[in-house]
Amino acid sequence: MDTETADVTGHDVTTITCVCGNTVSRDGLIQANSQGVPVYAGANASIPAELAQWPADEDLYTLCPSCGRVYRDSVIEETGTAPVAFRVDVTVSPIAEAIRAHWNLST
Repeated sequence: MDTETADVTGHDVTTITCVCGNTVSRDGLIQANSQGVPVYAGANASIPAELAQWPADEDLYTLCPSCGRVYRDSVIEETGTAPVAFRVDVTVSPIAEAIRAHWNLST
């Protein structure tokens, strides 16, 4: 089976065009952990229960909340390519709740 690969400009995770067509400026992309759970990037010590803690090892992923494809940031930054690392179901918890919590913080 061929690996799905998103379009990316240079080695910049903020330029991903997901396989489904989503981008940062369209429906948004979310930083996530190695399980695909959106992470909390704020300085506030109180992490919303639905979000994962920022990974201590800085091993970040980018989640497409539209289709559930997840990309590993370090691969993009090192190679300039964006293969799909894995997929999560964005319609069920805990991922769905974490996406809602993320957008609530962003507004």
